[in-house]
Amino acid sequence: MVVLINSSNQVAINGEYTEIRQIKDKVKEFIENPYNDEHKPEKVPVDVPFFGEMMVSKNHVISLQNDRGTEYQAYINVQNELAAAYNELRDDVSRKKFGKAFADLDEDRQRAVQDIYPQKISEAEPKNYGGNK
Repeated sequence: MVVLINSSNQVAINGEYTEIRQIKDKVKEFIENPYNDEHKPEKVPVDVPFFGEMMVSKNHVISLQNDRGTEYQAYINVQNELAAAYNELRDDVSRKKFGKAFADLDEDRQRAVQDIYPQKISEAEPKNYGGNK
């Protein structure tokens, strides 16, 4: 998944303009791939401690790219939405399995949850992409 912020601070996900408030849900759906969409990361069986075998989209990558003219706050806002997507996915599985939030789990259980939802965000050097000013 490519998340691009242009010089007008507009966000596009895979070429489609997206409102900042939609980013988290789109990223969660991409990572989770609940319907085994062939255009999203393939799910593979992984043996996860405490969980057993789980189908995990472990080979996903979110590429965060921005224009040299992107405002720093816009970049931070998008980064926060990406982190929130992972946090919500991890919290959901933690609550279902252990009855507590991810942050409240011990280290071993946190690592197990991270095996299910590994954070894979690649940040590219800023380039001149332009925008609609």
